[in-house]
Amino acid sequence: MESCDIAIVGAGPYGLSAAAHLKAAADRKVRVFGECMSFWEQHMPAGMFLRSPWAATHLSDPRRKFTLDGFKAFDGNHLSEPVPLSRFIDYGRWFQRSAVPDIDPRMVSLIEGNSGGFSLSLDDGDLVVARRVVVASGIVPFASRPPQFSHLTPDFISHTSEHRDLRRFAGRRIIVVGGGQSALESAALLHESGATVEVVVREPVVHWLHQKRILHQWPLSAILYAWPDVGPALISHVIARPLWFQSLPREWQDRLAPRSIRAAGAAWLKPRVEGVRLTVGHSVSSAITSGSEVKVKLDDGSERSVDHILLGTGYRVNIALYQFLSKSLVSAIRQVDGYPQLDSGFESSVPGLHFLGAPAAWSFGPLMRFVAGVDFASRALVRRVLERSA
Repeated sequence: MESCDIAIVGAGPYGLSAAAHLKAAADRKVRVFGECMSFWEQHMPAGMFLRSPWAATHLSDPRRKFTLDGFKAFDGNHLSEPVPLSRFIDYGRWFQRSAVPDIDPRMVSLIEGNSGGFSLSLDDGDLVVARRVVVASGIVPFASRPPQFSHLTPDFISHTSEHRDLRRFAGRRIIVVGGGQSALESAALLHESGATVEVVVREPVVHWLHQKRILHQWPLSAILYAWPDVGPALISHVIARPLWFQSLPREWQDRLAPRSIRAAGAAWLKPRVEGVRLTVGHSVSSAITSGSEVKVKLDDGSERSVDHILLGTGYRVNIALYQFLSKSLVSAIRQVDGYPQLDSGFESSVPGLHFLGAPAAWSFGPLMRFVAGVDFASRALVRRVLERSA
């Protein structure tokens, strides 16, 4: 049996950034479990680009040494905005080698509470005990699948998070459901791979970011939008500062959060979907298999036959879907609609158990859904750890 002071579950941007800060600031044994950047490599399609601007795509270390700019200077290869997925994965792995060189690629299969903290069972049967656990495991279990599709088998339907290479659909007829970046970019990649694609969007229009160019040019852009570029004009500055967001009445938080993450596509993506059929203002009411096809009916009564339905329907946080959390732990965590209620140190109602990334969005706002939130989260976590050890 192994032991450590702090176990971090997940080796993506949040897990790696938290580890870099903890290793530098606290005289503690920190262990990171999981495959480095696995979500980005295994659950996003090759050929995609990051929607986040350059300034909001850095991982975080205490000295701000291992930024995208640092990687660009180190690597010497061309790296531009928007950042290609493949290069972001390269950057994350460079960050890991530079700042957190000793991660453990084994997966955590079960976390349980014990008298001294937590017991972590690993996928190879080993056991690790830790005083504190930081869950930074990403959003894969939270993939949202509308109920009208629940009867379809994987041959006929899948979520965008299930594909690494969309070229497998070349020559096939595909309906993409959703109007956000994931749905629209997947549609573009499918179209470019030779598929016949239709995007069905519930909203009356497809929203595109930065359509009013004058608002996104200096100096007006700096007045209206904060550096992460999350949220509408002016509200963006509140979203970029989680403590400001927290200080608002809960009613305001619940109103601003959805407005700040509404489904939309990056402006640079728009020309790539010009050859794609966009059906707006409608949703899929039923989908029934017929031989090797799916008969799809929209809410206006129109029908079409396709080979596959691709869901670009986003993610719905529910920490109970983290299968590695024991039922007793999940039941002990105070939650709101599947989100853990976290204090200023990202600590849940179970002492010593922290959550980073999207599960922290109810407590700290939409910034936690993006890479841009890693710096704030990592520094807040370190402060809590140091407070507890003082």
